Amino acid sequence: MYPNGIAVIAITKRGVETAIKIKQVLAKVDLPCTAYAPNKYYHEELASIDKKLDVFIKEIYPKVDAIVSIMATGITIRAVAPLLESKLVDPAVIGVDVAGRFVISLLSGHYGGANLLTQIIAEGIGATAVITTASETLNRQSVDEIARLLHLTIVNPASLIAVNSAIVNEENVALVVVGGVNIPSKMVSTLEVKKAETVDQAAEIIDNYDAAALITKKSLKTARFSKPVTILKPKRIIMGVGTRKNVTEDQVLSAVNRALYKANLPIERLDGLATVDIKKETASLVSAAAKLRLNLSFLTTAELGALKHEDLSPDSQLVKKTIGVGGVCEQAAIIKAGKNPHLILKKQKLNGVTIAIAEGE
Repeated sequence: MYPNGIAVIAITKRGVETAIKIKQVLAKVDLPCTAYAPNKYYHEELASIDKKLDVFIKEIYPKVDAIVSIMATGITIRAVAPLLESKLVDPAVIGVDVAGRFVISLLSGHYGGANLLTQIIAEGIGATAVITTASETLNRQSVDEIARLLHLTIVNPASLIAVNSAIVNEENVALVVVGGVNIPSKMVSTLEVKKAETVDQAAEIIDNYDAAALITKKSLKTARFSKPVTILKPKRIIMGVGTRKNVTEDQVLSAVNRALYKANLPIERLDGLATVDIKKETASLVSAAAKLRLNLSFLTTAELGALKHEDLSPDSQLVKKTIGVGGVCEQAAIIKAGKNPHLILKKQKLNGVTIAIAEGE
């Protein structure tokens, strides 16, 4: 979650105290965070803001997954308002009063994860979480929340108003899964999940509902449906794996499960594993992939070494000396994740196994 990090921003002395508490809370749940404050409130746990607040926020806005703003809500709104683009690309924005009494989800509550982060911070610092999205208030999942949980791309975001309105107003709304898309229905709590072999069959099902969300790998046009429909396309998700010598199958399986937990990713959404080709004879890795019923792809060191990507961690000199390339898991995951890939979990060292997860189109 939040692979590009969370920026916690304070501009007052009391706010700095709250920022440090929030940073410590996020560290406990392994969420990447950098806390900032003006130079005059320097603290060893914080980075400095050496420019005007609106300029600083403009610079970090496209670089992070979430901004936690510890200041008056009006200041936050004025700073981010000129930067707003879409709920699909805007970072989560959360407001916190300087005393840490209230944590308020302001922007990108569902798809950007502001509501979830609000709950995590509020619980951690003993504050009251303020979440005003109707679906959350009524304990009903919105389509964009489902898309975030299941790592789905919203193809036609303009449809969300009609479909989410139907959900909030307790109309009959279905989630229709087409073809061989593997979706854990247990993560969909308020929509009736239906399966269809073809899009035509899905259209017949949708005719019996007031609105629907449709999960499919195919490219579709909404004109073929008689009801409001949000089309969701599964992202391609690959786990890159590296192993030391003599790791066991249980160690690999344990590392996979821990990484999935850290990324808040259901195993049903994992499309495969990838590693370097010198691991073809690593029986524990091969058998673990078979037990998980996941395809295991192999890449050459030349393919891994040729990759240039902004998400990559610095090279490991030990790995480079051993196999000739500075990393395996992040490179393998990014290469096999398809178009426009990015890491959703950076390299994790887990008991002799290194793992990273990337998603793409």
